[in-house]
Amino acid sequence: MIEIDHLTKRFSRHTAVDDISFEVGSGQVVGFLGPNGAGKTTTLRMLTGYLPPSSGFASVDGHDVFRDPLGARRKIGYLPESVPLYLDMRVREYLTFRGQIKGLRGRGLKRRLDEVLDQCGLQNVHRKMIKTLSKGYRQRVGIADALIHEPPLLILDEPTNGLDPNQIRSIRKLITRLGKKHTILVSTHILSEVAQLCNQIIIIDGGRIKAADTPANLVGQMRVAGRVTAEIKGPAEEIGAALQELKAVKKVSHELAKDGWEHFSIFVESSTDARERIANLARDKKWPLRSLSRHEATLEEVFVELTRKD
Repeated sequence: MIEIDHLTKRFSRHTAVDDISFEVGSGQVVGFLGPNGAGKTTTLRMLTGYLPPSSGFASVDGHDVFRDPLGARRKIGYLPESVPLYLDMRVREYLTFRGQIKGLRGRGLKRRLDEVLDQCGLQNVHRKMIKTLSKGYRQRVGIADALIHEPPLLILDEPTNGLDPNQIRSIRKLITRLGKKHTILVSTHILSEVAQLCNQIIIIDGGRIKAADTPANLVGQMRVAGRVTAEIKGPAEEIGAALQELKAVKKVSHELAKDGWEHFSIFVESSTDARERIANLARDKKWPLRSLSRHEATLEEVFVELTRKD
């Protein structure tokens, strides 16, 4: 559905997107992640034809974005980060106007209006002025606009930006439903959304692709892919030094004692479970052991690991 090959965008001396390449297959929901200024929005603007590239190639459903921009745009439904709505129009009036711009007429337009109003949960507000709607409903209007011409690809740039928790949950459910019929590329920095919505993840930082894989594979490949927490009673410095010497242990962090028990976080290598070695150490040293649990790496830890500057 999406093919990007050696895509680059420079603004004077600043390179916003630096020679990136990736593909998105039909039917996938892909999270496009990165910190602020990573190049996410610039990439999406090139992909949707709003910005010309400095070099490289991009296509959508077989249409070259730069040589056949109209053909590519017909395949894309785009929700920008700041949804540009005409606030003095009613919801149905606005969507009718947008559908006409996208080439819909007559019964086809009416059919799509009814369908997107139903899909996006806008039936109860279709007569209201857009300026009277909450931000959550305005996001729904923007998604309905992106959907109205039945594009196979939806590109959503920060679709839950500025919404409250209930609105975020509602938009997340909507995207999940849409993912059954559309290929979706979601740009966001809210990692909990990505974990729940996406079956593929692309992480960009400094204009370059840092990783592209499934959430499970990314977590499994991280060098700090796991952590063990332990509560042990005994001399903290001696315990910490002994833990650090164990095989596959990369780092030991000590927290202040609670109720006489020393709390340790033991970071281990990928695909390693050090609990048995820790238990044996405590037994051999005759240090009472109250708890020992394994913490699986999270998508947030993957993101931080790949984008941190230190």
